Amino acid sequence: MLKIAYHPIFKHNLPLGHRFPMSKYELLHRQLLHEGTCDSNNFFEPGMPLDNHLLQVHTKEYIDALRGLTLDKRAARKIGFPLSAKLVEREHIITQGTIEASIYALQHGISMNIAGGTHHAYTDHGEAFCLFNDQAIGARYLQNKTIVSKVLIIDLDVHQGNGTAEIFRKDDSVFTFSMHGASNYPFKKEESDLDIALPNDTKDEDYLSILKETIPRLLEHVQPEFIFYLSGVDILASDKLGKLGCTMAGCKERDRYIIQSCKDHEIPVQISMGGGYSPDIKTIIEAHANTYRLAQEIYF
Repeated sequence: MLKIAYHPIFKHNLPLGHRFPMSKYELLHRQLLHEGTCDSNNFFEPGMPLDNHLLQVHTKEYIDALRGLTLDKRAARKIGFPLSAKLVEREHIITQGTIEASIYALQHGISMNIAGGTHHAYTDHGEAFCLFNDQAIGARYLQNKTIVSKVLIIDLDVHQGNGTAEIFRKDDSVFTFSMHGASNYPFKKEESDLDIALPNDTKDEDYLSILKETIPRLLEHVQPEFIFYLSGVDILASDKLGKLGCTMAGCKERDRYIIQSCKDHEIPVQISMGGGYSPDIKTIIEAHANTYRLAQEIYF
């Protein structure tokens, strides 16, 4: 059964100006139920993560500053959201969703977090709406439980996973791969184990050709026991914050290829949604919903 982390707090606690991009979590949940792709049994409500799980990735000083709402003004501005206790609670629960989903992926082959993909969170600070790095914490959780040793993170959000790259830059047990827009945020990139920076307006044919040339070699080289996939839909040409030129069909084929590759190689995969900022919310929901439809079609 496909298991998906979803919690009502995902849709709450944001100031009015920030609600549009975040309302997609509630709307996506409703859409998947409405169309019958999922039912209530597919969803689980994550709790709060244990401190020792967070501390495997983030510094105690940073965690304490978030919880105490004592980040200095510059650090708080980098996050982009007004700092509040509710926001911090929400980010804890998102992180726990990915931790729990990683266990479900081991059991069922695949799992999803309807939020997450917070790849701009560094060891000691947050950036760009990311407070905790959910997939980095998930990877460390599995490794510390000695469930897996070698992890591959596939980040196909339009923005480079700079926080993820920083967290694992001296760690050969986690291979970080980011394919992103060359001129998109962050303007100063970190160094992943493999970065592919694409020019503005890269369209489906070139995007998919590069991806399908890269993934087989990557799987052969890394030999991962577990994959974390960040499936941001901000690669769409319509995206307000992205500069690539992919269509809805191209984005869907990207997800189909990654999910099918994980299935064919029998590698468990946890998927977090990442970005999506097209002006029409229906475009965002349709692009994200395709990922769930494909997961059900390929695995179940």
